[in-house]
Amino acid sequence: MAPSVPPGIQALINARGGRNYSFQYYRISVLAITFLVYTFYHASRKPASIVKSILKGDESNDGWEPFNGPDGNSLLGSIDVSFLAAYAIGMFFSGHLGDTLDLRIFLTWGMIGSGLLTCLFGMGYFWDVHDLTFYYSIQIFAGIFQSTGWPSVVSVMGHWFGKSKRGLIMGIWNAHTSVGNILGTFMASKLLSSGWGNSFIGPGILMTLCGVLVYFFLAVHPDDVGHGEKSSSDEDGKKETRKSVGFMTALRIPGVIAFSLCLFFSKLVAYTFLYWLPFYIRNTPIGGETLSIQASGDLSVLFDIGGVVGGVAAGYLSDRYNARSIVSSGFVLLAIPCLYMYREYGSINMSTNIALMMLAGVFVNGPYALITTAVSADLGTHESLKGNAQALATVTAIIDGTGSLGAAVGPALTGWLSQTGDGWDNVFYMLYSAALIAGLLLMRLVIKEVLHITVENYESAEREKLLKEVPLLNSMVDMKSYNNI
Repeated sequence: MAPSVPPGIQALINARGGRNYSFQYYRISVLAITFLVYTFYHASRKPASIVKSILKGDESNDGWEPFNGPDGNSLLGSIDVSFLAAYAIGMFFSGHLGDTLDLRIFLTWGMIGSGLLTCLFGMGYFWDVHDLTFYYSIQIFAGIFQSTGWPSVVSVMGHWFGKSKRGLIMGIWNAHTSVGNILGTFMASKLLSSGWGNSFIGPGILMTLCGVLVYFFLAVHPDDVGHGEKSSSDEDGKKETRKSVGFMTALRIPGVIAFSLCLFFSKLVAYTFLYWLPFYIRNTPIGGETLSIQASGDLSVLFDIGGVVGGVAAGYLSDRYNARSIVSSGFVLLAIPCLYMYREYGSINMSTNIALMMLAGVFVNGPYALITTAVSADLGTHESLKGNAQALATVTAIIDGTGSLGAAVGPALTGWLSQTGDGWDNVFYMLYSAALIAGLLLMRLVIKEVLHITVENYESAEREKLLKEVPLLNSMVDMKSYNNI
């Protein structure tokens, strides 16, 4: 066994008399643990959107200083920005650290730190803290610690799963984002009655416990548990090395910059919904009825359910047609009419609202899920790296870090725009524009992909035509030989 084998796995192997587990067993365990890991990462982010209405205050409550003043929306938006900006900046460093340090230890401390900081934010309620600096400071450190997560889990998945069906597998696996949002929403909503601080403490405790699970049982790489000969790169016909690469080397990989910029605008849209959808539902009557804070939070999970469908569909289609760029661009452009319909017609009645919200979730979260998983893993094992899989975390960090800058911009602009004269109309104009730019940024890659598919189809048709002609040519040769007898 390798010296970096997780202690929990080593204990289980010792209990089996030294018999190792199968490669497939480890694959399943990695899939399950990393799914659970990022479920809790997202669950710990969701309470911020649920408690916004409580902190801002309305006719049913006085709010929480300093967020209950006339500039409350802007302050709430700035709290989101403090987390997301720190997360985005931290991501660029975390990616390189993840490629050079022991990923299991790195991820363990990232999760434990994130969980404790989430709990600390909630303690502001019990300690009766009204100092804005307290909440800013916690969110900044929480963003830094949470930046350890995504490059780590994508890198681990990239080590264990090859390119074959990667889009579909990671599309299904990426459901953790929506599952985490749903879990975080329900936990935060149910715990509100005992004080908004508990809405943070509950997910924070689960996050910390999951970090302990990672330390004992996550097998980062097949080499670590004696299965290096069956690594994902071998499945693709190339042997990988485990030497880290520099930031600029990763940045020069074809497609990294285009997909990074596309994700900036895609994530701007997705995270605006993540942080503001419950608040928007709470303040937008549906069929003439204003929903409660808890009901608004519960209803918002349907957007995430649509997101699960979108992620799986985008992954399947991109695998089926080998068209990552076409699918990403197509989905994000189709999100524009869906968002327009949700804004204009979502308030008619509950059934219309649900249908349009889920449809918007499909096309908003579909490309976001595809780019942050399969596309990042593809580029992190690009042929230009000559089989060096240690670029996975760095490439993932560049793409998702750039996207996270957009995630910081969206909620911040929403907090400001929602207080202007046209309010939420201006917010949706921002979302339409961001989705359009995201789609256009991939046009060069889309054209290249279309040409590649066209050439492949032409060559395939020509081969098929030739194969049909071969028996005829053979029979002609045989007839000629017969006539010469």
